[in-house]
Amino acid sequence: MPALAKKQTIATSATASKTATILPLARRPAARFDIRKISATLARNVVPPLVVLAILLGIWQVLCSSPTASLPSPYQVWQESFDLIAYPFFNYGSQDIGLGWRVLISLQRVAYGFGLAAVAGVIVGAVIGQSVWAMRGLDPIFQVLRTVPPLAWLPLSLAAFQNANPSAIFVIFITSIWPVIINTAVGVRNIPQDYRNVAQVLRLNQIEFFFKIMLPSAAPYIFTGLRIGVGLSWLAIVAAEMLTGGVGIGFFIWDAWNSSRLPDIIVALAYIGVVGFALDKLVAAVGKLITRGASAN
Repeated sequence: MPALAKKQTIATSATASKTATILPLARRPAARFDIRKISATLARNVVPPLVVLAILLGIWQVLCSSPTASLPSPYQVWQESFDLIAYPFFNYGSQDIGLGWRVLISLQRVAYGFGLAAVAGVIVGAVIGQSVWAMRGLDPIFQVLRTVPPLAWLPLSLAAFQNANPSAIFVIFITSIWPVIINTAVGVRNIPQDYRNVAQVLRLNQIEFFFKIMLPSAAPYIFTGLRIGVGLSWLAIVAAEMLTGGVGIGFFIWDAWNSSRLPDIIVALAYIGVVGFALDKLVAAVGKLITRGASAN
């Protein structure tokens, strides 16, 4: 190419580069709520349970509407226990309080007992999962102890603590710790060997291995045990409060039975079921968030 033509080409390219305009990247449209999609999701998840609930209430009303029926009908429950349903947080004295306050008192005991069980269960389960000798020595004992009913521990806890509140917390602890231990041990034993090799290459100590390798890998198993444990905790506190007294939801049911207030018992059972369902969904949501949707195999 002649030198003059080459210079003209370079000059043209430089002029074009100077006069070229830079176009901004197109922005993605802002995410908008799809009302139809949300409505369809709500319809799939909400409408079927409501329909089944309406059918069950109708059958219940028909079967218990007779004056000779031994159980109250839904309409009778609504009439006689309206205050418990509409005003869950009234407070007229030490024992005359709404079911909302009673549930919160029971949840406080569950928080203490289940929290201790979660921490101790993960630590003990990690030890069992890591050590073959610990597994052989402790696993048979744990398998025997976990079959003991919750209320069977109550006399021993009352004798040991001489107080109803720590006794109830101990019953929650001893009831809910076993699924946490077992599932954590299974999760630790299922850690891939490649992860263990990486830990050896990086020369991680036991504490670093526990937090960086063991917990993230076994998290789906751990949260499976926690979901089972929180359900058992809620069952245990209701049963323990029936015998230890106090102002919890369990004692309310026992007191209502002694006073022949069957509608109040039915309302309390509804509270217990809803709270237990909420606890299970809460632990499941936290587990899904931490494990990023991973599940135990």
